[in-house]
Amino acid sequence: MKKLIFFVFMAILFVFPSTMVYAEPEAYHVGCAFAVTGKASWLGEPERNTARMVADKINANGGINGHKIVLHIEDTQGENTRAVNAVKKLIQKDKVCAIIGPSRSGTSLAAIPVAEKAGVPLLSCAAAAKITNPPEERRWTFKMGQNDSDAVRKIYDHMRANGISKIGILTGTTGFGAAGREQLKGLAEGYEIEIVADETYSPGATDMTAQLVKIRSSGAQAMVNWSIVPAQSIVPKNMRQLSLGMPLYQSHGFANVKYAEAAGEAAEGSIFPAGRIMAAKSLPDDHPQKEVLMQYKTNYEKQFNDHVSTFGGHAWDGMHLIAAALEKVGDDRAGIRDYLENTRFVGIGGIFEFSPTDHCGLDKSAFELLTVKDGSFVVLTD
Repeated sequence: MKKLIFFVFMAILFVFPSTMVYAEPEAYHVGCAFAVTGKASWLGEPERNTARMVADKINANGGINGHKIVLHIEDTQGENTRAVNAVKKLIQKDKVCAIIGPSRSGTSLAAIPVAEKAGVPLLSCAAAAKITNPPEERRWTFKMGQNDSDAVRKIYDHMRANGISKIGILTGTTGFGAAGREQLKGLAEGYEIEIVADETYSPGATDMTAQLVKIRSSGAQAMVNWSIVPAQSIVPKNMRQLSLGMPLYQSHGFANVKYAEAAGEAAEGSIFPAGRIMAAKSLPDDHPQKEVLMQYKTNYEKQFNDHVSTFGGHAWDGMHLIAAALEKVGDDRAGIRDYLENTRFVGIGGIFEFSPTDHCGLDKSAFELLTVKDGSFVVLTD
């Protein structure tokens, strides 16, 4: 019996070290808060798809320093309360090292205080400049989307070059729409542009005829529509019905070809700023973004049999930034934050130059002006 106990004991000694040596390293847990369903699903669905695609590729290649990535994806449905609860769950229950999302400006602004208080890096996929400003109050918050203020500058540059000085603006009452309206009004004077009509609509609006009639009678030479809801497709249809012949500028929230498809012929000629993913094939081969853009576009469209979009690109950037940080500093929230703050990164949204005073890292050079031609997005040449 003593010999039997001795041999069992020795076997345990040999087995446990072997198990400890060859055990798989603990996974890295990354959170995602996307509007997968609801009216903003055109943002959140490609973001979710992209995050999974990137994580699967990383894991298939052995993970990060041997650590697999586990994604915890929460559906905010584009609603503020759900976004706040999602971020709380990701932090408190899932113990994630960082969070990508939320998808919308309003939901991002609602969730930021939770991430800031907990000290968890949050990489918003939205556009409002106030998401990362003022920087001293946004130490843990970064942004993958180009600034709405730079989108306005891109639009106003084109208007001024084409002799447009009086415009009407039509904005949604979402967080994105309200922030865009603020930028449109705040930057107009510097470009010698007068806003002669200022109309709004609710996220659920299905007809903007009344607002468009007011803009038509205002003397406006062109109109800007700023939203991320289906109204982006409804506005051009209403304009066509009213024979409203003025140029239509849309926000960078229009950068999903599904919006143009939903508007049909009415979308032809619409002008909007967008990241280069929407015109990746037309870039010269030596453009610094060309390789990553084409890689993402090819992989996404092959795997999901769907058009690539700017919004999915935000998730691609967020995933690769977090992966790079994990490779350098491991599963350390403060270390990830510090790494991101001092990173230069060539991504889908542009060439990011983060700093302690700039957690967006992009300017208006990250945008191209595009237009709709024959149902497709092409670079505007005039």
